[in-house]
Amino acid sequence: MQFHVAIARESGAEQAAQTLIASVREAFGLASPDLVCLFFSPHYAKTARELVETIHRQLVPRVMTGCMGDGVIGPAEEYENTSVVTLWAAQLPEVRIVPFHLTFHEQESQSSYTFEGWPQELETLSERPTFLVFADPFSTPIEDVFETMEARCPGAPAIGGVASGGTDLGENLLVFNGGVVQEGLVGVALWGPVWIRTLVSQGCQPIGERYVVTKAERNIMYELGGAPTLERLRETLERLGPERGKQVAMAVQVGVAFDEQREEFGRGDFLIRGLLGADQRSGGVAISDIVKEGQTIQFHVRDPAAASEDFNLLLAQDRLDFPKSPFKGALLFSCNGRGRRFFAEPNHDITALQRRAAGIPVAGFFAAGEIGPVGGKNFIHGYTASVALFAEPFPGK
Repeated sequence: MQFHVAIARESGAEQAAQTLIASVREAFGLASPDLVCLFFSPHYAKTARELVETIHRQLVPRVMTGCMGDGVIGPAEEYENTSVVTLWAAQLPEVRIVPFHLTFHEQESQSSYTFEGWPQELETLSERPTFLVFADPFSTPIEDVFETMEARCPGAPAIGGVASGGTDLGENLLVFNGGVVQEGLVGVALWGPVWIRTLVSQGCQPIGERYVVTKAERNIMYELGGAPTLERLRETLERLGPERGKQVAMAVQVGVAFDEQREEFGRGDFLIRGLLGADQRSGGVAISDIVKEGQTIQFHVRDPAAASEDFNLLLAQDRLDFPKSPFKGALLFSCNGRGRRFFAEPNHDITALQRRAAGIPVAGFFAAGEIGPVGGKNFIHGYTASVALFAEPFPGK
């Protein structure tokens, strides 16, 4: 198992492609990569087909995927608002890699979709794959995709991100083997002698007490523990003190517990969802997901300090849990709301990752939505860093 990352800054597609190809050949020799992930900034949108076709034709990878990103992540630097292409290549002996491109068609009821492109190889698969996926935000019903994956490959984790840099249907570009597509979802299913560990840093810290939802309708929580939700939120902020409470008020999120029966809750036991607004008259608070009576929630705060602590703790925990199985390559998908604009410093996420494994080949992009499993289920997140860590499997795994 071997990994390599190449970076190109040339403005022309041909020149950029040749820089990437030369770097991969220097690392792998004449052997073709088994998997190539290509991420490029919007500066290459008009020449993306030439870029992809040239790389695919000359490197002849077994499978090639990727997408355009508002920013691109290299092995040691996060490139924001600049022209850059990064190519992540992997030699994965005996690993099955099945590419797919899903396209969706809305049914007449406008509440469900049909889709085409699901790989036949996965219909009778006895092993649980890991999915690496990249989606167009304007043409992909991502929740329907997760439901399909769970129904056909129960428990299979999905990691990746939503393409960014485009503002309308057809502007976001996805890489599918030797071509470029402009809608749907592309990805690969991987299984065999590789262990892909997934980390999802939702970047939040809990504040205040936990409450049971006692009155709710769709995405509006009207009561928590028998009191208006807005009243509970005000109490939580007041307990933090005037100065801290005012700061936190602008960054409050809602954590929805996966298992209401737990006596203790820790990191990763909550799915973080955004707070959309509140109604003074009803005392209700709207969040960015459906909420049900009986669920346990806790308010959280998302700020640079909390996000940095959460990401570093997850990476440190992985190292503690698997000291004899370090990862050899990684893919990093950070929200396009993170980066310099959030942390007020460059390269935060890639620096944290490299601090745990200096020199490991890492690449990725800034996504318009990060995909990753939390609590054993796949979700789309915001302001999150999702990471795929590639390691050798344990003996017998």
